Amino acid sequence: MSRVAAMPWRLSANFLPILAVFLVTAVSLATGWFDSGIAVFAFVVSGWLISLCLHEGAHALAAYWGGDRSVVEKGYLSLNPLAYADPLTSFGFPLLFLILGGIGLPGGAVYINRAVLKNRHWDAFVALAGPMANLVCLIALGLPFLIGLPETMGSPQLWAAMAFLAALQASAVVLNLLPVPGFDGFAIIRPYLPYEMQAQANAIAPLAMMGFLFLLFTTQVSGAIWNAVYRLAALFDIYPNYVALGYYLFRFWR
Repeated sequence: MSRVAAMPWRLSANFLPILAVFLVTAVSLATGWFDSGIAVFAFVVSGWLISLCLHEGAHALAAYWGGDRSVVEKGYLSLNPLAYADPLTSFGFPLLFLILGGIGLPGGAVYINRAVLKNRHWDAFVALAGPMANLVCLIALGLPFLIGLPETMGSPQLWAAMAFLAALQASAVVLNLLPVPGFDGFAIIRPYLPYEMQAQANAIAPLAMMGFLFLLFTTQVSGAIWNAVYRLAALFDIYPNYVALGYYLFRFWR
């Protein structure tokens, strides 16, 4: 097998430390060995970083399947957090919003050569793949709640941290699927719009995103988003009281 053919499935060495922090803090919280707010913070931040890598990697993997082989050379498929197009928008802003407001802000997209994709359906699928990665993360985090494990094993700190991290995944799904230029939700429908409309949307995307982020701080928009988030999380028996406890523990500096 050639080196290029093998690269899409090789994890980056930069991703492994984040995964290690997530696993170690999960074990420490589960066993009670180190169940402080700092451990909850490290668990949630590392878990959120992993999901951001998976989100961007899912975009790239869909693009690879759709015909864009350049994602291999760019290192997108290795889940290397340093390889993505814009570390500030892909990781910096989402982490800032997580710490300041406890919300899963979508990250910046990887650079995809849309011109070489097989058709517009693949273009839409590339956009959809990112939020679907967050949905998979939500399912993985929610299954223990759905089968009742919090009542039989583990520690309250672990389950509260997992509930908060799951709510972040739910918020990422909700926000990413909004049809706002600059978000994945609009990118899903963009290939089916007239070219003139696509060009106009691309031009206003930065302003549209900034405007929407401003609206996130208003009571009406924030309330609607969190209502959708809690409804989605409730499908896995993850309820607001558990999420609120997780957020409280996460903010260990309070």
